[in-house]
Amino acid sequence: MTVDYAERMGLRAGQTVREIGWDDDTDPDLRDDVRRVTGTELLDDDVVVDVVLYWWRLGDGDLASELRYDIGPLSEDGAVWVLTPRAGKPGHETVDDMAEAAASAGLRHAGSVDLGGWVGHRIGRMPAAS
Repeated sequence: MTVDYAERMGLRAGQTVREIGWDDDTDPDLRDDVRRVTGTELLDDDVVVDVVLYWWRLGDGDLASELRYDIGPLSEDGAVWVLTPRAGKPGHETVDDMAEAAASAGLRHAGSVDLGGWVGHRIGRMPAAS
């Protein structure tokens, strides 16, 4: 079965993706689809990347602090995708929680997408003041 998770997140061929928080509960189909669409392996190094794919569960710590740290090695037009278990599953975080953590980190919650058993929250930089 082909899934279109990476397309839902707007990922493209050639983008580099750093993965954080991978564990036994992460979705292998989602991970495979990201690799298929980007044509690159998921990285775990602290290098400049186009996308940070962050598996996050309630109780993992202070998301705002993590976002402040992880935005450093992100390309200027890059995005962080925080993936949380869908509503009703252990570890679920709400959209409001994501938006609050993003704002506390000086970032913005730019939307959410359904990714099967997970919800993807796009977190990006604040638009530059004009």
